[in-house]
Amino acid sequence: MRLAHARTAAGDVPVVSHDQRWFDLRPLTAAIAPATLSPTALAGIRTALDADELPEVDAPTAYAPPLSGIGKIVCIGLNYQDHAAETNTPPPDEPILFLKAPDTVVGPDDDVLIPRTSVKTDYEVELAVVIGTTARYLPSAEHAAAYIAGYAISNDVSERAFQIERGGQWDKGKNCETFNPFGPWLVTPDEAGDPQDLALRLSVNGELRQNGTTKDMIFGVHEVVRYVSQFMTLYPGDVINTGTPAGVALGRPDGAFLRDGDVVELEISGLGRQRQIFRQA
Repeated sequence: MRLAHARTAAGDVPVVSHDQRWFDLRPLTAAIAPATLSPTALAGIRTALDADELPEVDAPTAYAPPLSGIGKIVCIGLNYQDHAAETNTPPPDEPILFLKAPDTVVGPDDDVLIPRTSVKTDYEVELAVVIGTTARYLPSAEHAAAYIAGYAISNDVSERAFQIERGGQWDKGKNCETFNPFGPWLVTPDEAGDPQDLALRLSVNGELRQNGTTKDMIFGVHEVVRYVSQFMTLYPGDVINTGTPAGVALGRPDGAFLRDGDVVELEISGLGRQRQIFRQA
């Protein structure tokens, strides 16, 4: 299934796609929220679809973020071999963790604001994991799959001067307003397929910058979920951004950081596409 919030003149409407058709979820829920992600709730949506109990609607033409009430966003740094290499950083021995605030989340096609003093705003296409069941101290990566409600696209927008050159931790370069476009869909694992066999692409003004695959992750999706659960409890509605492949502006000889009016387009196979215009704040 593909779960989404259709953006309409009357407000955001929870919808679900099944067999190339879209259906209104409001008979079951007012919004796609953490409670919607439990195995029981997702099974209820499937039952309603099979019983033809949901009204069919037109395919959305605009999307809000596909999940309301995100708890926390845990991010994994330097999780692709080629990205570590382009930044002249040794591959980490353990996953690098940092947090983004949920209020950074915007829709997949919303404008992104370049901070007023920014000179190094950067892009990062990432596979986002959405947690559906509370996870703590998972014993193995094999156990992690049962705790994942679905997958989505995140653009982990970063300001590299804030992140690297201004002292302290990475958070100040990761939590600027609008710095996490998310969506368009939340795709359940049965439809998303193997999370270690997804293609990721990102272009700026039509120029392909990132062209990678989740096969190249240093720490795979299930291992990341297991690892994070050793340090913090993961709750339904939490999101994990799992890292980005090579091609970011930070790793380019010319820099090529984002400027006012730049158009960024990104996609992950089976998870949809995003398009943002970057605007000076």
